[in-house]
Amino acid sequence: MIYKDFGKTGIKMSLLGFGAMRLPMAEGGKVNYELATPLMQRAFELGVNYIDSAPYYCDGDSEVAVGKALKGWRDKVYVSTKYPCEKATAADLREKLEESLKKLDTGCVDFYHLWGINAGTIERVSVKGGVLDEAAKLKEEGLIKHLSFSFHDKAENIFPMIDSGVFESVLLQYNLLDRSLEDAIKYAKEKGLGTVIMGPVGGGRLGTPSSVIKSLLKREVKSSAEIAMRFVTANPYVDIALSGMQNIAQLEENARIAGIENALTADEIEQINLMMAENKKLSDLYCTGCNYCMPCPQKINIPHVFSLMNYHRVYELTGYSKAEYGNLYKPMEQRTAAWEIGWGTDAGQCIECGVCEEKCPQKLKIIEQLKETHGVLGR
Repeated sequence: MIYKDFGKTGIKMSLLGFGAMRLPMAEGGKVNYELATPLMQRAFELGVNYIDSAPYYCDGDSEVAVGKALKGWRDKVYVSTKYPCEKATAADLREKLEESLKKLDTGCVDFYHLWGINAGTIERVSVKGGVLDEAAKLKEEGLIKHLSFSFHDKAENIFPMIDSGVFESVLLQYNLLDRSLEDAIKYAKEKGLGTVIMGPVGGGRLGTPSSVIKSLLKREVKSSAEIAMRFVTANPYVDIALSGMQNIAQLEENARIAGIENALTADEIEQINLMMAENKKLSDLYCTGCNYCMPCPQKINIPHVFSLMNYHRVYELTGYSKAEYGNLYKPMEQRTAAWEIGWGTDAGQCIECGVCEEKCPQKLKIIEQLKETHGVLGR
């Protein structure tokens, strides 16, 4: 296992981190502890010393599961969890932290993230007597060791947060298919923050077998997921690649990759950059995701539907595309998970009104493409 200097904290962190968002589940909405506990403890045995949870993960059971797995390992593992910046008040921050500490069955959180902070919430948490002031008190009391933030906003909005001097690490999205925060990772590292990457395999997208992804490297690799992990771990500004592993095989494969010095050569990185740039151009021919076509009167999220088609058509991530498209058949009133809200309905609901085509700056034949997408990805 490779270990990196984690910002200015003085801590050596394992390049592979354990994301406790997709733990094996049992019936009734609880984590299957018989599978999850040995899985996490095997990660610790392999040298993983950073584990990330949150109050809402695994239907609210992730922190409890992590707490069980930490028995006998607490002094060797750094624990991360999060504060959802919904109410963003000092009292709520303390209350939520106390709930997390109880679930984790620990006396402190090593890295406490302001969860999903963005340009719209940074001012609210910065008011006098607010969240940031309360977080400073909690650090003085020893309940928080380090204050961090997770980021889900436009790239340009991350830099003021990095420059604030308040945070010691950042959790952000980065993978082969989403490189919008690549400059921010470098900037954060140079400013002394620890950098943690979520979604190195694209939330499962890059775990789907794809000859296009595998062809990015001339050498023999086991899977598309291996290339995705190599790409992230090869970035010198990445401290931790956080992976939500569901079984021992995934864990041991990721641990193997996280132990490889120079996971990609300079020539391989250049080759990947060139090929992915060409693929991006091809994707943009079908849709750039500008959203000018929205909203659709039939509640079809046209850019999302086309992005799924591009994963199939451009990257051959067909299994992922069909599975995600299948979620669009779910009635809107049955959708509760945050990532499902706003997905819209399936493209088969198109009534060919033409409103979208009138607004499209590329003058795409959207109606025709919706029919094609529904025919390929639909039931």
